Amino acid sequence: MEIKAETMQKSKFKRICVFCGSSQGKKSSYQDAAVDLGNELVSRNIDLVYGGGSIGLMGMVSQAVHDGGRHVIGIIPKTLMPRELTGETVGEVRAVADMHQRKAEMAKHSDAFIALPGGYGTLEELLEVITWAQLGIHEKPVGLLNVDGYYNSLLSFIDKAVEEGFISPTAREIIVSAPTAKELVKKLEEYAPCHDSVTSKLCWGIGE
Repeated sequence: MEIKAETMQKSKFKRICVFCGSSQGKKSSYQDAAVDLGNELVSRNIDLVYGGGSIGLMGMVSQAVHDGGRHVIGIIPKTLMPRELTGETVGEVRAVADMHQRKAEMAKHSDAFIALPGGYGTLEELLEVITWAQLGIHEKPVGLLNVDGYYNSLLSFIDKAVEEGFISPTAREIIVSAPTAKELVKKLEEYAPCHDSVTSKLCWGIGE
């Protein structure tokens, strides 16, 4: 009973959006991290919102959450469905018109964001929600699952931007990072916005 109580934890998040690659990456640690993250969401009774693909890390995290009995919402542009969907999909798949609508819908239905290792698309999605937080569009926590130091170079670049005066020190605090899923989700649970919004509360289609 104690193990079960420890395993099934209560979270303040109903759904977390995960950004990640449609490739698996060359290291097995990336694949293990995707499964671990899915299992961590399940253990905290958190549902998944993601980019809708059934391949790569996207497929692995979504399968883990689905196998654990939690709801999965995949949001994917119609034009990407032949490329990123192979075989049977899991959970609920919502087709949207384009990439802009995809990101807006993913953000709208999520209480927090996590980036697993990925490429250009993952970085673009990640940096946009960070920018939205800086502008005051949302106050949802943003986390990097820094598997084997994958995001060290990105974090160093951001620190350099702070040093050179392009990002404020408080805006740097928007980004939460950790090497494991358990540690990262715990940090996101404890996150409290401390940066000054650049603008008053705005909405660029992501809703509340």
